[in-house]
Amino acid sequence: MKRKSVLLLTSVVLAAMLLGGCGKEDESANASILDDIEEETVEAEEPEVVEETETEAEEEEEIPEGMYRSELTNEWIDESLKNQRPIAAMVDNEKTALPHFGLSDADVVYEVMNSTKNGRITRLMAVVKDWGKIEQLGSIRSTRPTNILLAAEWNAVLCHDGGPFYIDPYLANDYSAHFSGGFDRVNNGKAREFTEYICTGNLDSKFGSSNYSTEYDKFYAGKDVEDYQHFNFSDDELTLEGDGVIDATEISLPFSHNQSTLKYNADTQTYDYYEYGSVHVDAGNDNKVLTFKNVLIQNCTFHQYDENGYMIYNCIDASNRDGYYVTNGKAMPITWAKTGDAEPTRYFDKDGNEITINTGKTYITLVPDDGWKDMSIK
Repeated sequence: MKRKSVLLLTSVVLAAMLLGGCGKEDESANASILDDIEEETVEAEEPEVVEETETEAEEEEEIPEGMYRSELTNEWIDESLKNQRPIAAMVDNEKTALPHFGLSDADVVYEVMNSTKNGRITRLMAVVKDWGKIEQLGSIRSTRPTNILLAAEWNAVLCHDGGPFYIDPYLANDYSAHFSGGFDRVNNGKAREFTEYICTGNLDSKFGSSNYSTEYDKFYAGKDVEDYQHFNFSDDELTLEGDGVIDATEISLPFSHNQSTLKYNADTQTYDYYEYGSVHVDAGNDNKVLTFKNVLIQNCTFHQYDENGYMIYNCIDASNRDGYYVTNGKAMPITWAKTGDAEPTRYFDKDGNEITINTGKTYITLVPDDGWKDMSIK
């Protein structure tokens, strides 16, 4: 409207000038009027400023020199480790074995029922990518078939000290890599069964005298670190919300022997691990608390081999059994499936989409299906 008014005024003035002649005084007056009109016209012709919503271009992530994101935690680690396969160490979880050494250096920790006897005592399996930094890890104990199948998901070399004969057919499979026994004995004043630890140089020696590669081999599910992630990590910090999401500040698991519990630490925004009534500390790392950003809980059936309590979880199961993903004080119902011995366990949301998880360490437990109802999340 302003521009139309200016143009109309300009036309009227020009017409008046033509009708009124061209005297000097008139010329001066007309020139002054025209100058005013030109100034106003220039102002009117300036384009209107239109505020536009700017879409910020996604900035490419700046990669620290000589680093890459770990496929186990999504944290930045040394690029020289990129193709190095992890180890999976069997750690005794009997109270007599405490304190543990080196568990806070693990990237992923599994807690799995080791026997249906003794209050369903559990054993821990520590998956460690940067095993070259290990000074003392353990104490190391025997393995079970379930652990062989879980270690294979990571193409990890399983470190243990023997086990019942039920493990033999699983260890005989081509995908299975393991070191049994022969680690250092540490005089800690306990019975011999609690004195074996993976110590500095042990793994270099073991790999050197074996046919196992220190790098991922053909049984690694992704064949290439860049093409495969066992977990899908979120680009941003996840806060769980939506249908079915519940508060999760304390998780009590149905393992009566050691009363495994995870408690949310609001200061660190991670879950501290407790057992035998106390928070777990790492004696090999200045009593650092064992804590996790992510918790994955799987409802899993099992088969008991004999009256001695030896058993195997039916962890190869494509039926999408129940579970929970827990992070940042919230728990989300999920389902899970594992389709083959060396295939990774996949986790899905209620719509059947594979979930993403937060950057950081992960705790995974297989809860026996007959004890699922006894688990508490609050």
